[in-house]
Amino acid sequence: MRHPRDIQRPGRKLATRVLHSASSVDRSTGASSIPLYQASTYHHFSLEHPPQYDYARSGNPTRQALEDTIAELEGGVRGFAFASGMAAVSTAFMLLSQGDHILCSEDVYGGTYRLLTTILNRMGITTTFVDMTDLDRLEAARRPNTRAVFVETPSNPNLKITDIAAVAEWAKKHGLLSILDNTFMTPCLQRPIELGIDIVLHSATKFLCGHSDVIAGLAVVANEKLGQQLKHLQNAVGGVLGVQDSWLLMRGMKTLSARMECSERSARQLADWLTRHPAVTRVYYPGLPDHPGRAIHERQSQGHGAMVSFDVGTGARARQVLERVTLPLVAVSLGAVESILSYPAMMSHAAMPREVRLERGIGDGLLRYSVGLEAVEDLIADLEQALDEAR
Repeated sequence: MRHPRDIQRPGRKLATRVLHSASSVDRSTGASSIPLYQASTYHHFSLEHPPQYDYARSGNPTRQALEDTIAELEGGVRGFAFASGMAAVSTAFMLLSQGDHILCSEDVYGGTYRLLTTILNRMGITTTFVDMTDLDRLEAARRPNTRAVFVETPSNPNLKITDIAAVAEWAKKHGLLSILDNTFMTPCLQRPIELGIDIVLHSATKFLCGHSDVIAGLAVVANEKLGQQLKHLQNAVGGVLGVQDSWLLMRGMKTLSARMECSERSARQLADWLTRHPAVTRVYYPGLPDHPGRAIHERQSQGHGAMVSFDVGTGARARQVLERVTLPLVAVSLGAVESILSYPAMMSHAAMPREVRLERGIGDGLLRYSVGLEAVEDLIADLEQALDEAR
């Protein structure tokens, strides 16, 4: 009988493809779960015909199934799994060389900001942070040595929207590498390669895994040349994802579509409720009618996502809310089955100096809510008591 993946049926929805992908059935045994190949090295039965796998840093069947799955879901040609989201980001930036210049979204994740400003700058790779919602500003910031543009959309944590197709077209016009962090949306809701982006990155720790039990990063490339280059870097640098984490991540991804649908539905209700609460000065959510860039977001995405940011005015009030909520984890990270409430000023963006944060609109009163799978009525009631007591 033919392997299920060999029967191509065009037009299948992602909710179906996420279950019937490279990680759905083991080719050698038919097992419904890809085995954990817990091996560091592989026997060469013939020196004249080397095996597909020779050393686990270079390749592993369990990790390969995961890499094939994310490539399929994102619409790319090759996927790569790394030990963390930052390992994926760092490896992608290693495509650049000393003297190169990067254009980056101004309110980028704090870990990416730290990498660009404290490590890559020491290696002679410089960065200009730009408001990517304005192509004129992007063009004005371009230099003769600009080699790449790095985008987050929706951005972290203000959920600013960048026109993906417009930036990708602009990058191609100037011969620039385009890289996009798709962690917030996942391929369920946004597929940047289909819009012209060269490399898509994920902190797979978040929505793709979905269970707060794995640290992982993924990358997908749009063409084989980039695939060969990134494969060389992955093997040479060695920050690969382990077998157990690869298996756990594949298991988590099987419920990705259902989790995103439920969390997004609740996030819309939570965001709408927050706009009416007197203790909240501003709400950031792409599904709100007045969210800047909403029309662009809806043109390039299939949903608004499960992330809601809101400002309570001051750092003191933000701390009071964090102390009084009882349902969400007060923690770093996002994208889990349980809701997570984060304080960017001291968590995700702690590496960003306060004056820089404030310039980018990341104030001391800003909170970021990753909506999980709890009943939204309970989440609202819990947040209501916390906000009421913090006023």
